[in-house]
Amino acid sequence: MWTWHKWFERHTLILLIGILVVVSIGGLVQIAPLFFIESTIEEVEGVRPYTPLELTGRQVYIREGCYVCHSQMVRPLRDEVERYGHYSLAAESMYDHPFQWGSKRTGPDLAREGGARPNSWHYEHMMDPRSMSPQSNMPPYAHLKDKPFDQNALPKKIAVMRQLGVPYPAMDATSIKMKALEQGAAIAEDLKKANIVVRPDSEMVAIIAYLQKLGQYDTPAVEEVLTKKSGGGVPFPLTPVNPDKARSAAVAP
Repeated sequence: MWTWHKWFERHTLILLIGILVVVSIGGLVQIAPLFFIESTIEEVEGVRPYTPLELTGRQVYIREGCYVCHSQMVRPLRDEVERYGHYSLAAESMYDHPFQWGSKRTGPDLAREGGARPNSWHYEHMMDPRSMSPQSNMPPYAHLKDKPFDQNALPKKIAVMRQLGVPYPAMDATSIKMKALEQGAAIAEDLKKANIVVRPDSEMVAIIAYLQKLGQYDTPAVEEVLTKKSGGGVPFPLTPVNPDKARSAAVAP
């Protein structure tokens, strides 16, 4: 029986035109919303830009390829929210350039990593991953301990983020460097309580600052915001119901 579909198949040029029309429609459906991104992403109160030190740590994280094994996106699936906490919202990554979403997880998702473990845990994990997570196949990053981050590059990094729309307040180069060193000194001082000595301007301290920021927000808390906007309780708890027991059981000395 002759059908319009067979007619399409017998005329290559018409079939090609049909394919282009269908692909164009699909492309427009995906691309058009990007022109209205400001109105489609609902802001979450409490999400703030990275501090200069956290921004440096994020770039170390990307440079070392940590994103290859660790995603930062909790998908709206029950097993994921029970392990990692509330599913990720687009607004949480509004200041990420580039964002770290994905589903490739050789290691656990880190979207809610901030505050889950002390600074000493992260230090020991970076120095010797298997001392904290026995089944980990992550390589050690001990070289970050003695490698200082480039303080002179900090103002340029902040300037680039401003150009991308991140609302950093007006800061001169000196204040940017001082903010990074002050936060680094606070982390280094906290590590001393666990008998760990590290320079406050090291890339190790910077990446710890970044990891401790993930999933952490200024007041009001995300739970309060979601409850307020939804008119009731949140779909899933922000805090995991079944946290990663294997990683949480190991405690740094």
